[in-house]
Amino acid sequence: MAEVFLPREALGELLGALRASGRAVIGPTVRDGAVVYDEVESPRDLPVGWGDEQAPGRYRLRRRGDERAFGYAVGPHSWKRFLFPAREALWRSESADGGVPRIEAASPDASPRAFLGVRACEIAAMDVQDRVFLGGRADPRYATRRAAALVVAVQCTEAGDLCFCASTGTGPRVEGGADLVLTEADDGFLVDARTDAGRAVLGALPVVPAGPERVAAAEAGVRACAAGMGRSMDVRGLPGLLFGNLDHPRWEAVAERCLSCGACTSVCPTCFCSTTETSSTVDGARHEVLRVWDSCFGSEHAQIHGADFRPTIGLRYRQWLTHKLGSWTAQFGVSGCVGCGRCVAWCPAEIDLTEEVAALREGADPPAPVPAAAPPPPAPGGDPLLPHPARVTARRVETPDVVTLTLDAGDLGDVLPGQFLMLGLPGIGEAPISVSGGGGGVVEHTIRDVGAVTRALCALSPGDHLGVRGPFGTAWPLEALRGRPVLAVAGGIGLAPLRGAIRAMLAAPADFPDVRVFYGARTPGDRLFLDELDAWTGRPGATVAVTVDHAPPGWDGHVGVVTRLLRGGAIPAGAAALVCGPETMMRYAVEALRAGGVPEEDIFVSMERNMRCAAGLCGRCQYAHWLVSRDGAVFPFARLREVFGRDGF
Repeated sequence: MAEVFLPREALGELLGALRASGRAVIGPTVRDGAVVYDEVESPRDLPVGWGDEQAPGRYRLRRRGDERAFGYAVGPHSWKRFLFPAREALWRSESADGGVPRIEAASPDASPRAFLGVRACEIAAMDVQDRVFLGGRADPRYATRRAAALVVAVQCTEAGDLCFCASTGTGPRVEGGADLVLTEADDGFLVDARTDAGRAVLGALPVVPAGPERVAAAEAGVRACAAGMGRSMDVRGLPGLLFGNLDHPRWEAVAERCLSCGACTSVCPTCFCSTTETSSTVDGARHEVLRVWDSCFGSEHAQIHGADFRPTIGLRYRQWLTHKLGSWTAQFGVSGCVGCGRCVAWCPAEIDLTEEVAALREGADPPAPVPAAAPPPPAPGGDPLLPHPARVTARRVETPDVVTLTLDAGDLGDVLPGQFLMLGLPGIGEAPISVSGGGGGVVEHTIRDVGAVTRALCALSPGDHLGVRGPFGTAWPLEALRGRPVLAVAGGIGLAPLRGAIRAMLAAPADFPDVRVFYGARTPGDRLFLDELDAWTGRPGATVAVTVDHAPPGWDGHVGVVTRLLRGGAIPAGAAALVCGPETMMRYAVEALRAGGVPEEDIFVSMERNMRCAAGLCGRCQYAHWLVSRDGAVFPFARLREVFGRDGF
């Protein structure tokens, strides 16, 4: 605990010292009936003498009867609005001569700021967002703002009616993450400087020794706050509890009340889901792409090709709570909840997540196994959200609605089979497209026309330009499969992500002596890569079997789903399998492979989710314990067993 004391009448000098360090001071102030965060210039701007009353679905200010400046709990704002703004420009593009777009990153607001009045739970929330935005493919915008922030924390000595940070281990004591720590008393503040920046500010203040009585009183206040929380939540084994009870009746019970409005995610200090918007000039020559806060409660959040895999409110609420309190731990090493209670206060349906957790524990099934937290894979430097221009060098029509584009994409580095790039056109949008081949400085993408973006991509011609980002994701584990029989099982467009792996294996027969391709298409006219399918058939050690769902007269090949090809000795002993296609097809393929003796850990599936940013920064590719664009898209099936094919995931 600090040993120096700042009299209350010197609070203005603290604000002046912070401004003298070249920083704007952002702190609490009263506006529109709430304590919000905004720029403050003098103690008169602070909520002096104000407290708050909170209950589920209720927030009201109240007069305290004293002159404390930080005598409230928390309001609707969180500090993420300054570090991860609700709306910001990512990049801009302008068409240049010859059609080559000029793309440049938008400059983030890097103004130095001092955050005044940050609570322990809010510092914990900053740490959570640091892990999201800096732990893998770092967002340079967030990094710039975070580095420019000085944190002046305030330890809580009074708990709010909805506070439960003592349960989550995130408060009320400030353990780290602050430059200066204040503990408020009636006549002033105990001050503890914990960094060089904090000590520089402290050196400009008229502090005096605190004395043992003040120190003891401040310590007692923090302890009393921890003991007097208005709520509590049993966090023991929560990830396993939640994922072991995905069919608990409580999910539907809460869905009857939930409005799916997203108020909880908008006030949450850790939620990071976002989407993108594009604004364009009338002539289409200039475009600006913006990142905007979003919510997993929105119907568009879980859409792939127009299909919503979380169509009900029950599935959306389950997604939110299992992510916040469960899978967040595997993804980032900490829970996504810091016990601030904002989501309870600002929920119009008065839903209390502490009550929901308690209800889920009643009659709960045994906890499910959950993966341990793992660090994200190494990520290249640079801005993962900034595209760079690429040029189409060749275009091949595969079927009436599928084309293969060959791109000169500049220096992408190694692009491995199984990885994907984000391909986009300014003013239209981006789509994740798996690599279907390449080498020698070019990359191939096979694209099906299923929407506005893919339709525009399919219409490109040699010489046209587009934007690319990546490569992203994991690759097929070919190195680990050397010497073993390998089955490539594909459905429809799913042959494209496998094409590069098949090519690599057939080019190395000594390492892959037995390669078996099983491919299913809707009709003979929907088959991809016809020349290559014929060529693969004649390669030593290669077997190719093709089937179609619907056959016209004259077709003399297999008819039926692709899993029929996996019968009758088609699966050799010791085989591993690579599977890609629609999720329903993959589910049945996995069942057939397991029945044929292939262990779950040797079956690799490629998952597709709504990869809006592709860097694990927007929450769109959330899939149980993983972020598909970061941890996949190629997974061993054994990792996905508990949720693969389950509604809502």
